[in-house]
Amino acid sequence: MGVGMTGSDSVNELLGFLQRYPNVLVLTGAGMSTASGIPDYRDRDGVRRGKAPVQGPDFRGYDSVRKRYWARSMVGWPTLARAEPNAGHRAIAELEANGNLAAVVTQNVDGLHQRAGSVRIVELHGNIHSVVCVECGMHFSRGFMQSLLQEANPGLAGAMAVPAPDGDAHLEPDCLTDFRIPDCLHCAGVLKPDVVFFGDGVPRARTEAAEKTLEHADALLVVGSSLMVYSGYRLCKIAAETGKPIAAINLGKTRADHLLSLKIEKPAEQVLPLLARFLRPI
Repeated sequence: MGVGMTGSDSVNELLGFLQRYPNVLVLTGAGMSTASGIPDYRDRDGVRRGKAPVQGPDFRGYDSVRKRYWARSMVGWPTLARAEPNAGHRAIAELEANGNLAAVVTQNVDGLHQRAGSVRIVELHGNIHSVVCVECGMHFSRGFMQSLLQEANPGLAGAMAVPAPDGDAHLEPDCLTDFRIPDCLHCAGVLKPDVVFFGDGVPRARTEAAEKTLEHADALLVVGSSLMVYSGYRLCKIAAETGKPIAAINLGKTRADHLLSLKIEKPAEQVLPLLARFLRPI
């Protein structure tokens, strides 16, 4: 249990895993999208990089926190907006289309699985391409929000900073006193990205959808996740408790290493296309 493998034999073992369990649920995390240029949150030991991310209660409760979030997001958003699905996303979509996978549950908010062609998807933490008003529930596209932010804050438009996960940027403006956050165009309420912030719970409907998908699967494949966030680790616990085998493709430690029957420590964008090619119908 929990032994990492790095050679070609490991890919053959994973191929055998998918052949034995054709109704596999795939659970993906931030490591899935690093090859698309989107940074992940943790190093190979599962330790979070940089400063702690914004907490949901703080975002809703403090104007200063909202200003910091939107200022950083305004600068970091273009990197995420330009990101394209990588070979791993495309391979998962192909495996799904060919009946080798049951569905995808993702912890990512970047929408790259959909753009690659995956259909049966549960986005546990939402989708950052959408913005929602916390007062009236009206939705706006993140691209439209970007245009409002740039119009309201021309001095920050075009600023450069090192990208951070999920459209954030390593930017600490000297003074945010004059930074303006656009209000909801419908009710003048507070706008937030339509994602689950750290410190907030996953909506029950999504949790139930993920659990139902796992219930109908016969195995679980974790891709690019340290599983340090409980919403993903919880699915591994349920799989183990119900006797479903778990495999993982991940560079480094995961919280569920002790539950794994197979682990490959190689980049997902290298391993998944091989699996898709081997399993492609003749």
